[in-house]
Amino acid sequence: MNQTALAYLLTRVLDTPFWGLFNLIPFILYKDLKATPFQLALVIAMRPLVSILSSYWSTRAAKMPHGLRSSLFYGRVFAYLPFLAIPWINSSWYLIFCSGLYMLLQVGMMPSWMELLNRNLEAKVRDKVFSYAQAFGYLGGGLLPFALGWVLDKNIKAWAFMFPIAALVGLTAYFWQKKIVYSTRTMTTHPNPFIQPWKNSWELLKRRKDFAKFQLGFMWIGAGLMIIQPTLPVFFVDTLNLSYTELGVAITLCKGIGFASGTPFWHKWIQRVNFFFFGAVIATLAIVFTGLLVASQMTLVSLYLAYLVYGLMQAGNELSWNMSGPIFAQGEDSSPYSTINVIAVGIRGIFIPLLGAFCLAQFGPFSSLYLSALFCFIAACTMLHFSRSNYTSNEIIKT
Repeated sequence: MNQTALAYLLTRVLDTPFWGLFNLIPFILYKDLKATPFQLALVIAMRPLVSILSSYWSTRAAKMPHGLRSSLFYGRVFAYLPFLAIPWINSSWYLIFCSGLYMLLQVGMMPSWMELLNRNLEAKVRDKVFSYAQAFGYLGGGLLPFALGWVLDKNIKAWAFMFPIAALVGLTAYFWQKKIVYSTRTMTTHPNPFIQPWKNSWELLKRRKDFAKFQLGFMWIGAGLMIIQPTLPVFFVDTLNLSYTELGVAITLCKGIGFASGTPFWHKWIQRVNFFFFGAVIATLAIVFTGLLVASQMTLVSLYLAYLVYGLMQAGNELSWNMSGPIFAQGEDSSPYSTINVIAVGIRGIFIPLLGAFCLAQFGPFSSLYLSALFCFIAACTMLHFSRSNYTSNEIIKT
């Protein structure tokens, strides 16, 4: 197996235990650390908001010796190390800090990973490796709830010792990442690292109208999924009265099954259909997800179905988001395209979670669910409209 593919797959495998725990952080904060509504909104908002700062990490990585590998090594070390101190620092603010730093560096490393896959793998192999690595991560994480949920329900502080163990497991991926070799290519350097990424992104969007259209449609999808995040911990704990085990089964197991089962379909379909029509289908599934969440107040079956649909939707969503850089780049350096994706997430993160928290405080949890469905409906219509456009030879063509 290609060394880059092997390193990426094993990194995803070794990250799986940590990712299963990381997804429970909002609920750990609310149930065990008695976080305030402001802290919950902050931890939700930080995840996309740090994406703006993460673009500077990916920009800086281009200047490091062996920049792509260095980005992965130092990024992972700095992301995981703070979690080693969690057993001795019983603070909601410290867990929020660890969460924000982890997301900043995880997102910041993504352009490096996408560029390594773009350089060292053929397009079909690249898409396949990425899809199946993500599927394993979700499905592997789906097996954890039965152990994690039972342990956390019996011992509410067990998570404090699970985080350091999972972090150390994730750091062992270095032994495979250091073996990655890649062809040299002129990388874009920035005389002003604070302004130039924004300027270059704007120039790229003006030059590539097709990619700008993708960003517009995806902005609505992202907003629809993001606005409900501050609501979910309160909705699950106070409205549905879920235990950790029930949370794990719904959020991790059902989502993992949906993601894994949908991955082969999305992997084949993205190569056959118009890329914007692909996005319209994803947005439609997001609408179905929010509808099932609303219905879950009547039966938990709807909650489990909701996260099966969410996993199916997210498999296509992550594939299109992460692969859009290499797909639109068409042989160019894909890092600038991926960096725009990261910046767009950060821009959404400035406003959308705060809007969701405001709706939660003023109108209750269902208001943000309805807004989510509205945003995703706009996204589906936008993507469907763009799918009917005719592209010139310098733009992507998927038929």
